[in-house]
Amino acid sequence: MNVNTAAIKILHIDSNHSYLWNELTALGFSNVADYTSSKAEIMQVIHEYQGIVIRSRFPIDKAFIDRATQLQFIARVGAGLESIDCEYAQEKNITLIAAPEGNSNAVGEHALGMLLNLFNNLNQANAQIRQGVWQREGNRGHELEGKTIGIIGYGNMGKSFAKKLAGFNVKVMCYDVKEKIGDNYAQQVSLQELQQQADVLSLHVPWTPLTHQLVNKEFIAAFAKPFWLINTARGKNVVTADLVDALKSGKILGAGLDVLEFEKSSFENLFQDNSSEIPAAFQALLAMPNVLLSPHIAGWTHESNLKLAQVIVAKIKAKYQGE
Repeated sequence: MNVNTAAIKILHIDSNHSYLWNELTALGFSNVADYTSSKAEIMQVIHEYQGIVIRSRFPIDKAFIDRATQLQFIARVGAGLESIDCEYAQEKNITLIAAPEGNSNAVGEHALGMLLNLFNNLNQANAQIRQGVWQREGNRGHELEGKTIGIIGYGNMGKSFAKKLAGFNVKVMCYDVKEKIGDNYAQQVSLQELQQQADVLSLHVPWTPLTHQLVNKEFIAAFAKPFWLINTARGKNVVTADLVDALKSGKILGAGLDVLEFEKSSFENLFQDNSSEIPAAFQALLAMPNVLLSPHIAGWTHESNLKLAQVIVAKIKAKYQGE
């Protein structure tokens, strides 16, 4: 459908790449920025807007949606929509827009980088040399060639990681709740088969009731071999205390974690609002040389910043101009 875009007023509550604002303006949309008002304050004016562009500053829940009486779309500049009451929004005929295509390459590269770092003890070796320790045998690494890589979640992110592995002479398996999504880069298997064969597990799933605390002690125990874990998805998909136990026992050989169970829902700070002290499990992770941590930046590159904006603009444009 073609509509008068000048009649579409869009509220931006998080800053994004300037491309997004500039292109929407060029397309005739009316844009308003409010990066500082509280959720309660924004709820007082949201009825004036037909669209909202967010990242993760606060959740879009039923109460918020009830106030947004003119809302036609919610665009999240990111991959997941877990901060939105999607079912209720769809009941209200609100279009949900996300951009997993925009940062999938960045996530795939980051996952591969973490894996190679862990296999070759680069984090530990770098720290030792800076302390004057030159230890070759203690940092003897592993080769990726010949290993079996298991990917759980074979959407944009999982496929990106699988493509990056294509030149390493590895066997790649994927498990997903959707059927028939395997391709030339990964063979789709059951979860049980993946657990029997994998040397590496990489998570690429959203945070849902199905994936909440997916990686727990029972899940880990079901793996036939000790394995490495990479998580560039969502922190709450892993029970950190169970991960620590598995690292101590050697069932998990190393972990690359871009996300943590203890993150705020906005992803902007490490600890949740109700956390008053550093959890023991996190303190244990910090002391382990075979754990590599990064602050939720797998999809946070300079290039993906632009790509995310481009995807969001294209999808908003398609909604109103049918392109």
